[in-house]
Amino acid sequence: MRSIGFIGLGSMGLPMARNLLARGFAVRGFDLRAESAAALARDGGAAAASAADAAAGADLLVLMVVNAAQAETVLFADGALDALPAGAVVALMATCPPGAVEALAGRVAAAGRRFLDAPVSGGVVGASGGTLTIMAAAPRETFEAAEPVLRAFGDKVFHVGERPGQGATVKTVNQLLCGVHIAAAAEALALAAKVGVDLGILLEVLGGSAASSWMLRNRGPRMLQDEPEVASAVDIFVKDLGIVLEAGHDARAALPLASIAHQMFLAASARGDGGADDSQVVRTYLALNGLPRPPE
Repeated sequence: MRSIGFIGLGSMGLPMARNLLARGFAVRGFDLRAESAAALARDGGAAAASAADAAAGADLLVLMVVNAAQAETVLFADGALDALPAGAVVALMATCPPGAVEALAGRVAAAGRRFLDAPVSGGVVGASGGTLTIMAAAPRETFEAAEPVLRAFGDKVFHVGERPGQGATVKTVNQLLCGVHIAAAAEALALAAKVGVDLGILLEVLGGSAASSWMLRNRGPRMLQDEPEVASAVDIFVKDLGIVLEAGHDARAALPLASIAHQMFLAASARGDGGADDSQVVRTYLALNGLPRPPE
């Protein structure tokens, strides 16, 4: 597979497409923002005029879109699926509900194309550095055909199952833990702040203790900043924890911690912090405790 169509050239999609170019793939990309496709063209790719144009003649079509509804629109309403050659692979790499992924996969297969459920983790940093974690589910033959493309995106590529929807499930579990860990870290810092503990020293203590987590070490220092650079926004976890709860509902699985974390991210978004770094869910915890901002 050397000819790649790419739809969704946002903060993660564009660097992913650039990594394909660096590996020698031919990439034709489309985004609703014309300037993003133009940026890809300046780097040696081709700017497509539409989703169908990006898919035309491609061996594999990457969908790095916002959600399952957007993937459905791109594939069926905008003509991308019909533009793909028979037997080509559709790689859905966005975070979507497992049930929605399974339904999309069935429609793609019915049209004579193959489907790869391959959500990613690692954010903009991982997308730029080619160090994403990729959780791929598809029949082994489809996975192996697409694997060279996936390895242009990430250094941790896992075949997690033969059935589309299983990759989305693994990503859902990942996001459950990430969201709960961030919320728990924010709650802990808010308690310490309430009683006047030095939060910088607290993070040093916790970072080397059994209470530590990757999220605490990564997000904790940003929780002490007024306006940290946005690596992943609060509204991302509003969406992703919503997907977690939907998956739990479908599986009849009780997810009380995920539900509470989702409420805290929703509250942060409602306070006007939806576009802020996800570490800033701490502002909601501080506000609940009568502390309007992180202590200096």
